[in-house]
Amino acid sequence: MAREMRRKDRQLAETDIKELLHKAAYGVLSLVDANNQAYGVPLSFVYFRDALYFHSATEGLKLDLVRQNSRAAFCIVGDTAVLPEQFTTNYESVIALGKAIEVTDEEKKAALEAFVEKYASAFKEKGLDYIEKAGSATTVVKLCIEQCTGKARR
Repeated sequence: MAREMRRKDRQLAETDIKELLHKAAYGVLSLVDANNQAYGVPLSFVYFRDALYFHSATEGLKLDLVRQNSRAAFCIVGDTAVLPEQFTTNYESVIALGKAIEVTDEEKKAALEAFVEKYASAFKEKGLDYIEKAGSATTVVKLCIEQCTGKARR
């Protein structure tokens, strides 16, 4: 597990963490291969049922790594503002640690529907049709969150 946060004065409350997980559009999934080589990939995601979900094609490096070692980290950065005259930045971020697993059937469908709701809510009917047609060519990975921390300077 991660060690305790040094700047506790910037630690986000659980409600703020969840809010940021709902509103952020993208994050970086970090995995490790069998040779301890790190791999990070930027992804769209949904925070749904207290877990993070990602979608991908049915094959590729990301899935190979998840299948080899389920340990994963996911980092998002919310709003930022560089303050050059103060030599600092206002920011908000969340890091989630846990195990990544592939999901199928109803959980997969529900997660894909959550993607439609988050990214294309104005086209919900069309999105649901798309899931029906392309769902079999899509893999959904769930990050079961074991630890989640958030930090901000506002």
